[in-house]
Parts: sequence; structure tokens; C-alpha cells
Amino acid sequence: MAAKAQPIIVIKKKSGGHGGHNGGAWKVAYADFVTAMMSLFIVLWLMGSSEKVKKAVAGYFNDPKGTANLLGTTMSGDGVAVTTQVNENMKRLKEKLEAEIKAKAELEKLSKQIEITITPEGLRIELIEDKNGTFYQSGSAKLSPSGQELLTLLAAELKTLPNELLIEGHTDATQYSTDANYSNWELSADRANSARRLLQQSGVRSDQVTQVRGYADQMLRVKNNPYDPSNRRISILIKNDNQPVPTFSAASVVNGTSPLSNSARKSAPVGNTAMPPAPPPVPASAQAKPATTAASIPAQAKPSAETPSARSSLIDRLKSMMPGAKK
Repeated sequence: MAAKAQPIIVIKKKSGGHGGHNGGAWKVAYADFVTAMMSLFIVLWLMGSSEKVKKAVAGYFNDPKGTANLLGTTMSGDGVAVTTQVNENMKRLKEKLEAEIKAKAELEKLSKQIEITITPEGLRIELIEDKNGTFYQSGSAKLSPSGQELLTLLAAELKTLPNELLIEGHTDATQYSTDANYSNWELSADRANSARRLLQQSGVRSDQVTQVRGYADQMLRVKNNPYDPSNRRISILIKNDNQPVPTFSAASVVNGTSPLSNSARKSAPVGNTAMPPAPPPVPASAQAKPATTAASIPAQAKPSAETPSARSSLIDRLKSMMPGAKK
């Protein structure tokens, strides 16, 4: 009689789920804890910050796109756009200049052609021409008496400021010269330069004017009429202190090539390079001797750059010149 088959018993163990050793519930709890700690530290930092920082942070969250006057703009820098103090200083300077211009009878008539505006870059003063040429003679960079008087008045105020100045020249689309080598580009740059010279002659510091630009007719004031006389103008920009003009180190360029190393700069001659000294005179006895020809030198004595010994000696010399080589 066959033995009765034993039943097969399968034991299934239930896993511990997320509560076990390999579960992930603790990760969620840890992430929530870190987020809460970060929020706490931000709140503590804001509580100890100045009112300016608090207003700036609030301005960002109220206007994330950056259209407000507080922080949250797309401007680069330390985060401060145009501060209230800077605006107040520029506003006082604007009012002072306008009052002085109106106080002079000769310049008061030109007040409509003098436009002073506060921009994010600073205070912009524009001397706008009319069809008769108020500040410059037509097609010339020579200043008129009215232009000289106005620039002298401006220089008396600008020389007392620590701000940097930028002078721009603009023309309309009319070509004032038949010379192909003198276009509106040269005319606009020359007018800006003549304004710079008069300002500096009247007391503006030599390092205060950082840029002089000529735009020709590329930045029209009246774009739908390139020939409008008001497109001819001179702009003087008093820059904000928080927007310095980029500078370049003179040591970064040497005659338009790559900069010299420190060792080469020390050994390089200064000024004009002197001519090498003339060779000493050859004695008469040496002149009488017949010149040695190449044929008189034995073949085995002629050095050859192609021989292995010559190549090895050259490699040895190069190794000895490398930094850290043993002398």
C-alpha cells in the first residue's frame, strides 16, 4: 500500500512596509524637518535685518517680475536699484540747475532746448538744437556763444560733484560734409569732444569725464523724422555712484599682444631699445691672415645637428632650462 503524500506547506512572511528597517517614511519626515528649519532661519534673519532689507524682500514678493522700485528687478549689482538718497540728490541738482538757467536772461530763452531728466543711470542733461543751430554752428563742431555760456555754467556745478560724467554727441540724418572721410560719425564725436574740452577748461577734473561717445544718427530723438533738428543734441550724463564705468588694467595688454610674465617684464628693456655695440676693430695682423675655408676643416670636426649626440646635448640643455632643474 502506497504511503500517503504529505501536503506542501508554504509560509509567507509579511514585510514590515514603510515602518521596517528599509522603509522610506523617515525620509519624508526628515525632509519636512529640514524645510521647517530653513524657514525658521530665514524668519530669524529677517527679524534681525534692517528696514531697507525688509522692504526689499517684501518688494520682491509683491512684485517678482521686477517692475517695482524696490528689489526683485533684473538689474545686476548689490541688489539696490536706485536708492531714495540718490534720487533725492539728483532731484536737488536738477532743481538747482534749472533755477540757475532761468536766472540768466540769455539762457532763460533757451530753457525749452535744455532738457534735464532723472534716469536709472543718473541725471541726463541734453542740449537740443533747433533749425538755426543754437549751441553749435551748422555742420561744425565749434560751440556758439550760447553753448559756451551754458557749458561754463554747468561746469561750475559739475566740478563740485564726485560723480563720473559721460558725454554723447548726436546728429540727424542730414550729411553736412561732402568729404567722404568726414561723416556724421566724426561730427558727433567732435562735438562731444569740444564740449568736454570746454568743461575741463572751466574746472571739471580731467578724470571726471570717463567716456566721450559719438552716435551720429543712430539714436534719434524723433524716430519718425530722422531729419528733425531736435535729433542734433549733446547729452551730459551724471552717473550714479552705484554704476561705475568698467575699467581695464593696462598690464593686461602689451602692444596688442598677450601680457608679459613677471620675469619677462623685469628683464624687458624700458623705453627705446639701444642698438647693439659695434664690434671691436680687427687688428691688421689678423686681416693679413688668409680666411679659413670650409674645405680646410676636417670632415670629422664639422658638427652636424642631425647626429644623435647633437640632439641629446640639445635635449640636455632644454632640461637644464626648465624650472626646478638641478644646476
